[in-house]
Amino acid sequence: MSLPHAILTALLEKPSSGLELTRRFDKSIGYFWSATHQQIYRELGRLEEAGLIRELPSEVPVRGQKKQYEVLDAGSAELARWVGESQDPKAIRDPLLLRIRAAAVVGPNGLAAELRRHLDLHRRQLAVYEAIEEKDFPPGRDSDEDRLRRLVLHGGVGLETFWLRWLEEALAEVEDMT
Repeated sequence: MSLPHAILTALLEKPSSGLELTRRFDKSIGYFWSATHQQIYRELGRLEEAGLIRELPSEVPVRGQKKQYEVLDAGSAELARWVGESQDPKAIRDPLLLRIRAAAVVGPNGLAAELRRHLDLHRRQLAVYEAIEEKDFPPGRDSDEDRLRRLVLHGGVGLETFWLRWLEEALAEVEDMT
């Protein structure tokens, strides 16, 4: 149920076309809620059909022109309702954790290399988040909107920091076994 709410959020921030939404998902929202181009377009159709968004009128209709969408009052109300709703945390489903559990019964062959690879991936992701913070949140940017966006970013930084510490511990354990 969160993809429609992610799209409503993005459109409230800035009316956009499906292609623009896809690009914005790749650069921001996609760090914590990913969606394919096809999923976004399908969901735009559903949101429009439900009366939550509308296509912006075009002054000059041109064949092949990108449709721009904006959120209607009903869409804003739905997003506000959803923000206040309770939701339990999702269970972790991470193949690496399962792989480590499997190594307990078949042995850790090849596991150290995979742990090193994951360490590198998480180091890179942390660097991306740190660059975003430096670029998008300079000192003095402290509107309520910016504070909430920064809070999401800090959640990502915290998760990457956790993974780095945990992976270093896991790698040390696995290397001690081989």
